[in-house]
Amino acid sequence: MTKETFYISHGSPTLSIDDSLPARGFLKSFQQKVFPERPKAILIISGHWETADPEVNSVEGPSDTIYDFYNFPKKMYQLKYPAPGAPKLASRVKELLSGSGFKPVHVNKKRGLDHGAWVPLMLMYPEADIPVCQLSVQTEKDATHHFNMGRALVPLKDEGVLIIGSGSATHNLRTMDRQAGDSATPWATEFDNWIKEALYEGRYEDVNDYEAKAPYAKVAHPWPDHFYPLHVAMGAAGDNTRGELIHTSWSAGTLSYSSYKFTAKP
Repeated sequence: MTKETFYISHGSPTLSIDDSLPARGFLKSFQQKVFPERPKAILIISGHWETADPEVNSVEGPSDTIYDFYNFPKKMYQLKYPAPGAPKLASRVKELLSGSGFKPVHVNKKRGLDHGAWVPLMLMYPEADIPVCQLSVQTEKDATHHFNMGRALVPLKDEGVLIIGSGSATHNLRTMDRQAGDSATPWATEFDNWIKEALYEGRYEDVNDYEAKAPYAKVAHPWPDHFYPLHVAMGAAGDNTRGELIHTSWSAGTLSYSSYKFTAKP
């Protein structure tokens, strides 16, 4: 039985190779320090798979590694994460979502894992021996839609499934400052802190309404693709839960690597 759900900020694809990023060390220590139990399967919601309706991938055998990034170092295109697909989990996800009124739910039998999935998983579970199913986000829908998708998936935790949302706590690539080092721009810090406090207090309604409630929401997320995975993980946590910050670091001034564990309120 898996008690917690997680939201991981995967930041830049260079997380796969750049040892100077503190988030890399955090993810490498995930099994030892954060979540020692071994899940039966992993459901990951990545900000890099956008569809009009919910869609899961259902792959037989090893998953393809999708290189959905451009002009990065050559060695990144040689990395592989051949985790087995999870067809049984995919059909279970479809069943749960359909039963909660999400229709249609599509099944994709060809799509592998995009870098929002394989980059963090490669660090967290380097053996690539746990079955993985990926679920898409619907950027034309709102945060509450994604929270409700998570709500529908709550039973998976009792079935030994680890649910991970993968995105970025802030995601405005146009404002990045490569010279900023590990210091953060004030607006980015303000948004990041607001989310941290709202999650810790279990104010999920406010987080669902973040565009109206959070400072600099549209600057932090001009497009919601990297934030909606948080809402799925938050919904999947269930009742009487809160989000606890388990890692925070910055790169390029405005890219937050804040990551959360959703767990029962004390």
